[in-house]
Amino acid sequence: MAPSVPRTRAAAALHIKQIAPDNQSRMIRCFRAKLATVRRELAAINKEHESNQVKLEASHKTIAGLTEIGLCMSKKIERMTAKKQQARESHMECHHKMQARIQEAEDTIQEQHLVIEAMVEEKSSLLQTIQGLQEENGAPAPFDDEWEEEPKENPEEEGLEEIPLGEGEIVEE
Repeated sequence: MAPSVPRTRAAAALHIKQIAPDNQSRMIRCFRAKLATVRRELAAINKEHESNQVKLEASHKTIAGLTEIGLCMSKKIERMTAKKQQARESHMECHHKMQARIQEAEDTIQEQHLVIEAMVEEKSSLLQTIQGLQEENGAPAPFDDEWEEEPKENPEEEGLEEIPLGEGEIVEE
């Protein structure tokens, strides 16, 4: 039995030597499968990264566009505010001018009323003076408050003839 033992050991050693490469090739295949899986995952991640990059760039463009629109709107609002303030100032200036004109017109009207009152008083005074003079001289009063209306003229009184309709013809010579 002795001779078979070394053979068995040699066979076992040989068998162990064959198992090791089989294990290594199995591990290599396993690592290659894992590497392929990792590469596919990496490719998917890269695609997703590129997609996100495109979306991010589009987002940046949108933000830049909105910022530009916001700046334009701010400028328009500033211009509108300035125009509104200018219109308000113009309105106030016009209002003050109109108030001054109204006051001037009221002053003029007041002056005219005073002048008219003075003239009425002067007229009354003159009428009293004239009436006093007329009474002293015995003349009739020309200024009595009753006015006489002139009678309306009657066309028949003037001697106008009535021409019957249809009888008058124009004769050409």
